[in-house]
Amino acid sequence: MNAFNCKFNKRVLVTGGAGFLGSHLCQRLLDDGHDVLCVDNFFTGTKHNLLPIIDHPFFEVVRHDVTFPLYVEVDEIYNLACPASPIHYQFDPVQTTKTSVHGAINMLGLAKRVKARIFQASTSEVYGDPDVHPQPEDYWGHVNPRGIRSCYDEGKRCAETLFFDYHRQHKLRIKVARIFNTYGPNMHPNDGRVVSNFIVQALKNEPITIYGDGSQSRSFCYVDDLIEAFIRFMDAPDDFAGPVNLGNPGEFTIRELAEKIIDLIGARSRLIEKPLPGDDPTQRCPDITLAREKLGWEPTIQLEEGLKRTIPYFEKILSAG
Repeated sequence: MNAFNCKFNKRVLVTGGAGFLGSHLCQRLLDDGHDVLCVDNFFTGTKHNLLPIIDHPFFEVVRHDVTFPLYVEVDEIYNLACPASPIHYQFDPVQTTKTSVHGAINMLGLAKRVKARIFQASTSEVYGDPDVHPQPEDYWGHVNPRGIRSCYDEGKRCAETLFFDYHRQHKLRIKVARIFNTYGPNMHPNDGRVVSNFIVQALKNEPITIYGDGSQSRSFCYVDDLIEAFIRFMDAPDDFAGPVNLGNPGEFTIRELAEKIIDLIGARSRLIEKPLPGDDPTQRCPDITLAREKLGWEPTIQLEEGLKRTIPYFEKILSAG
């Protein structure tokens, strides 16, 4: 694209842009011809995730913590900043809550000042340990407000409240997405998430740790599918603010996932069971009817294909380490 033919390019801010999802989103936005500002404090995000795009002429990186105000001029904001895996968000639970709540306030204030459309990366964790299955957007959830996962669950629930109050009170153009389990390249190898844990353990031929008996179920969405949903949602008419579930409704038990990864890698790993962590949900699966109707979106990459695309990334990391 000609550098002087940019009047249709959007200036897009991505908070948490060096993280797993953020780095993929930055790449997609650049591919679509936009001017991208990545903001990250690098607590869980890494510069390695940005190496493929760091020299792009329309890409800029700022080290910043969203719990402090940010003064920039942008057209759109994707607020992805917050540690998303239990091992990271439980490391400093007070800071996790601050990132969700103060970060939302600061980004909403910025959006209000510059009249930007703003996207909130909410989570399926707002449903807690659900007693409705699969989970539709009108389900209010079953959440423990004082457990070890509450800093993340309740922080994200409060952020949703702030977004909808800014929408009602200030007519802010918001998009609230509830993200279900997502996997793919650029995941942190030590983030404690089930896909990365299992792949790393299998590649090392180590025992694969499952919690409980492995009968708890999850749905797994490949990252490319999720980023496509982000773009479609942000581009959707302003009267569709969400919340909208984004994830793959294909459901697998944790034991099934482990066995599939062992099979794909050809590992000699065996399964070992450990006690289930506190407040770990027994079922998590999205009802994506709304995403299909409003965005014309549904996942296209199923679990086996997505794992085949993800395993080489971890092989490369382990061989380099």
